[in-house]
Parts: sequence; C-alpha cells; structure tokens
Amino acid sequence: METITLRPTFQHPLISSAKMHLGSICALGFPPPSLKVQPSRHSRSLIVSKAAVAVEQELLTKVSLIRIGTRGSPLALAQAFETRDKLMATHSELAEEGAIEIIIIKTTGDKILNQPLADIGGKGLFTKEIDEALLEGSIDIAVHSMKDVPTYFPDGMILPCNLPREDVRDAFICLSASSLAELPAGSVVGSASLRRQSQILYRYPSLKVVNFRGNVQTRLRKLAEGDVQATLLALAGLKRLKMTENVTAILSVEEMLPAIAQGAIGIACRSNDDKMANYIGSLNHEETRLAVACERAFLTTLDGSCRTPIAGYAYRDKDGYCVFRGLVASPDGTRVLETSRRGSYSLEEMVQMGKDAGEELLSQAGPSFFNW
Repeated sequence: METITLRPTFQHPLISSAKMHLGSICALGFPPPSLKVQPSRHSRSLIVSKAAVAVEQELLTKVSLIRIGTRGSPLALAQAFETRDKLMATHSELAEEGAIEIIIIKTTGDKILNQPLADIGGKGLFTKEIDEALLEGSIDIAVHSMKDVPTYFPDGMILPCNLPREDVRDAFICLSASSLAELPAGSVVGSASLRRQSQILYRYPSLKVVNFRGNVQTRLRKLAEGDVQATLLALAGLKRLKMTENVTAILSVEEMLPAIAQGAIGIACRSNDDKMANYIGSLNHEETRLAVACERAFLTTLDGSCRTPIAGYAYRDKDGYCVFRGLVASPDGTRVLETSRRGSYSLEEMVQMGKDAGEELLSQAGPSFFNW
C-alpha cells in the first residue's frame, strides 16, 4: 500500500524563544538583586536539551488525534480538507495545529488508468486499499465519494456519516457546442461512466462515446487537446474544485439521471472506535444519509456491477416527501428501464422504496439483462 502523509508545519513557542535568560535562584526562589550569575555552557545545553525534549513530547501529543485516509486526486483531497475543516470547526481540540493528519493512499483504480473500469473488475476499486488501512489501524477515518463505495462494508467498518450533499447533476463540457443535442452526428463524447454512456446513446444514438478516464484536470486537458469533442463531469466535483467556469451546460436529472449517491461524501471508521464514531457522527447530515440509503438499497437489490449502467436519485420534494427515480440500461443504450416511488421521508420507508424499485426493474429486465 502506497501512502503519503500531509502534516501541517508547527512552530512551538519554546522553539522560537530558545534564548532564555537563566539566573541564579536563591532559597526563596528569586535571584538575589545584586548577584548576576551566568550559567555554565554545560548547564545551558542541559536546560535547552530538556526544553527540546519537552517540546518534542508536546508536539507528539498535538499531532495525529485523527488520521484521515484519502485518495490523492485533487477532488479527493478537496473532500478530505472539507472533512478536516468541519471537524476543526466542530471540536475545539481538533482545531489545534497538527491535530488532524491527512494520509494519501493509492487505490487500484488510481494505479490502472489504461483500461475501462468495467474491464478491471471487482468492487471497491477506489476504496479497498483505504478501507484496509482503516482496519489495520494505519488511519482513523476514511473519506470516500459515496458513489465509489460498494454496497457492503468490510467486517469491522461502519459509515455513520454523510456530509451535506452537493449538486447531483452532471455538467456538459464542450468547446464547439452548447448541448449534447447540438453535437453533429459522429461527434465523439468521452466518458468512463457506463451510466452516462448508455443515457447519451439512448437519447442521441448518432453520437459516439469512448472510454475517457483520469481525474478532472486530466479529462479537461484531453478535451482541450481535441481527443474528444465533449465530455460529462459531475457538477459536484467541479464545485468542490472551484472549476465551474469550465461548464458549458448543466444537464437536468430528467435528461441524465445521476449515479447512486452522486455528490455525497461518506466518512467511515472502525466499528469498535467509539471516539471516532462520535467525532464524525457529529458531522452527519441526516437528509443526505437517508437519500443515500434509499439509493443504495436500490443498487443492492439490483446487485449491480461496474458492467451494469444503473442510476438513481432520491430527494425531498416541496411537501416533505421522498421521491425516488431509478434506472437500469443496456450499455449501448438500446434498452432503458425506469421506475419511480414516493413516500415518507423516513429511513425504514425509504430503504423499502429503494428495494421495491429494484425488484420491479429486475422483474421487467429478466435474468439475462445484467449479463454483459
């Protein structure tokens, strides 16, 4: 497992004031007014050495109260810093310099960039190594994009916190057209997401969609270099990176249903670590947590893999009810199945809504639909 640690610099006041005036102390504890005795070179070095040891011990108590594990992409780091800042704002002891440490961990999905995600296989391509570090005790909490998190958690891990959800919509980015509809037939759209590919081809079968991997900056560079004519990115990521100036148009959820849990950040810890569970639990945004639970119940029921285009979105409507829309599709976009539900905004009912929607689409699709 490859890791990189980001530690803030810390200047202790004892270090910055190493030049101390050392005088003779009489029996009363004060220097005699008429006597000035300079300490020997040996005693000065001894006192400074003791001070240095004290400083080092104090520094050790100040760092690593929480070690945050994250991927190293700019977006992943932005999410880790957002988590750090919220913890510092909520808990005064974590606001001290060096109390929170960020550890970068390279995942399988980060290492293999020349293949489509569906071809790499397996689940947890962007989370497995981080979760392993958590369970091994190398980190205390793990910050994930919820859309990357498998529907099951490893034994010994819990995820009690979702931060407030960002905008769930997808952004269309193009240098020559203002929308997907305006792209000429045969135009090449780059996307590593089968969900996006299938929905693009369903509505615009004259377009060509190619695998297009890399972080946000890499994909924007490839677009500028002419590798593709257009691409789609999650608006949430662009907002967190403060890069929305690159957006050509924002796609409605009716035109492009989001990925399960898109725009949501999840924070995990060990199941036996009550201290960390309390820390991150204090940041939980319950409305987001319930919406994510509904969507993931839908995904779990479908038992979707990286080869199955699946989309789903749960939200609170103006009357306070939960509305859920779900979709499964063939990768080539020739077949798309959709369903929707509406019910009370409560955990039990929302999870059941997600399950019911998944069972309905499983029944409609038939057993061979998911064998891509």
